[in-house]
Amino acid sequence: MYRHSRFWLLFGLLLCLPWAAQANDHRSDNNSNATLAFISVAEWPPEARATLRLIKQGGPFPYPRDGVVFGNFEQRLPKHARGYYHEYTVQTPGARNRGARRIVCGTPVECYYSADHYQTFRRIKE
Repeated sequence: MYRHSRFWLLFGLLLCLPWAAQANDHRSDNNSNATLAFISVAEWPPEARATLRLIKQGGPFPYPRDGVVFGNFEQRLPKHARGYYHEYTVQTPGARNRGARRIVCGTPVECYYSADHYQTFRRIKE
């Protein structure tokens, strides 16, 4: 009886694997360059364009955390070694803190814009 129970338990788990894999595939779709939407600089708010200019100039940046390593822990950007990505604040008018908007860049220059504090990213197309 014990062997049969274990068999059916394993069989049931194996049946669930395709759905679990699909759920993970859906979540990881945002990781590939092919599925990340592009955004042109012309579509940005003026504060984002100003931040991109500062990034290209090498600063100075208005916030002390600008330029720190972005960990990409949620893996919403293409995978690279730690230290590849750096984040920069895009000023949000009326915000009392840094706000939710960021530009994250890798080296060589590969930048992404997030208007919602890393929930979604759009690759910057100049």
